[in-house]
Amino acid sequence: MKSHVRTLQIAFTYIGTIVGAGFATGQEILRFFTRYGHWALLTILFSAILFIWLGTKMMLIARRITADSFEDFNRHLFGARTGSAISLFTMIILIGVNSIMLAGAGAIFKEHLGLPYQLGLLLTIMGSYVLLRRGISGILQLNSLVVPLMLTLSLILVFNTVGVPGAERFLFLPTDHTAFTAWMSPLLYTSFNLGMAQAVLVPLARHTDDERALIRGGILGGAGIGFMLLAAHFAMSSQMPGILQYEIPMGSIAFRLGPTVQMIFLVLIFMEIFSTFIAGIYGVSVQLQQRLPVAPVLVSPLLMLICYVVSQFGFSSLLGTFYPIFGALCMVWVVMLLRTPVSAPPGHGKPPAGGAGGKKHGITIVSVKPVIRTTRK
Repeated sequence: MKSHVRTLQIAFTYIGTIVGAGFATGQEILRFFTRYGHWALLTILFSAILFIWLGTKMMLIARRITADSFEDFNRHLFGARTGSAISLFTMIILIGVNSIMLAGAGAIFKEHLGLPYQLGLLLTIMGSYVLLRRGISGILQLNSLVVPLMLTLSLILVFNTVGVPGAERFLFLPTDHTAFTAWMSPLLYTSFNLGMAQAVLVPLARHTDDERALIRGGILGGAGIGFMLLAAHFAMSSQMPGILQYEIPMGSIAFRLGPTVQMIFLVLIFMEIFSTFIAGIYGVSVQLQQRLPVAPVLVSPLLMLICYVVSQFGFSSLLGTFYPIFGALCMVWVVMLLRTPVSAPPGHGKPPAGGAGGKKHGITIVSVKPVIRTTRK
């Protein structure tokens, strides 16, 4: 039972880390999949396969090399000097992404709740500071609550879209983009998100004793991400092209399901943004502890202050500008992940206890070479 609980915690944390502001609001799905029309269904399936395969491989490698942070992991992939440089760059990207998460929270408060943009930012920062004091266990518990609700609402969106005029558009939606551009998009999307998810998945794998739970959690988490991508694409395709005008397109879809469902959906979108923001800040804090002798209680507030300043530029403008650039740069990281073999399990290949000959139950086992006799004729 404990193994199954750990599997679900890993899967939910994997999903919750990927399903951030751009995903939960629908902006990422519009930009990386839906706008490519009839190609989107195949590219989503391709992306889900990559999440299952590479996400599980990343966690296995992290566990077997006992990586405490994503800097340890990048040193293993690239070598000490290059790995440190890549980790520094990843940290800068994470700060930028967390600023986007924060901007998404502000957009929800302003566009759908009629509340000040700054209020959304400040409430997110204060809540994050409280939860971050609990460490990785707080992240696991938060995702174990939020992600099942998001999966349930994804099912509700699918059931309510079936039968709506235009529901079949996800199969035949026209596009002006080439096939090459359409198939590069899931590579960029997956590379970027896996590169960012390492900040949480690496320390999570390091503190997971059951490797089978890690593998099952990676497979289940990747499949869950694929399902949520398909559900959101299916729902938004039926509302194209009018849905492109919204900052929070998924919120506009929830609106037609009634005020109660809309409010629940918006709260869950905010919680997904909140969980991803916390995960990113946690990952950068752990990495900074290896570089600087500074307590996390001081690092986290400073990081959140930086994110607050950057988030003043707005949500969709940050998303459209930085995500494609980050995705392209993270493709180098994914190539190295593909090339790096999974290390042997701990203890694999060690000689038996008791020396070269081995010793078991107090009996020394001595290897004897066969004697070869020759006779002269």
